[in-house]
Amino acid sequence: MSKQHRLSYFAINEVSQGKRGAISTLLAVVGVSRQAYYKGLNREETAWEARNRQLKERTQYWFDFHHQGIGAGNLLLNLQHDDLIDFPVTFRMVRRVMRELSLTCQIRVKKHSRHKENEQHIQDNVLNQNFDVDSPNQVWLSDSTELTYGVNNISIRCA
Repeated sequence: MSKQHRLSYFAINEVSQGKRGAISTLLAVVGVSRQAYYKGLNREETAWEARNRQLKERTQYWFDFHHQGIGAGNLLLNLQHDDLIDFPVTFRMVRRVMRELSLTCQIRVKKHSRHKENEQHIQDNVLNQNFDVDSPNQVWLSDSTELTYGVNNISIRCA
């Protein structure tokens, strides 16, 4: 049974207390038969639902115990060593429960792909801003910059 149907059954049960004909009207709005409504109200929890509920409770406990700083891998280790859980727990189960409870680790992921930057080469100031010349074409100046970017470090020279 879906969570939406379960919540609608309990809402109909609460609203219709002591009111004649309210159940029929509300069931028509929801689009559920009377038989399905009463079967859903008196339904017992299955073994899978009990395990899922217990897994959610313990996952929330360990997540809060570590102050929201634990990921799915370490959470799996804690759940596997937990005495209250008597069934095997897998990584996919932990990820599913964390997604259903909207749990995310609050610690940033370590960055492993750091590249050493190339050293900058700065040329010496040979002229030292001495532009006093006697005749033309004695001193020529230019400015060039080399930029590298992209995956393959393509270099572009700007003059």
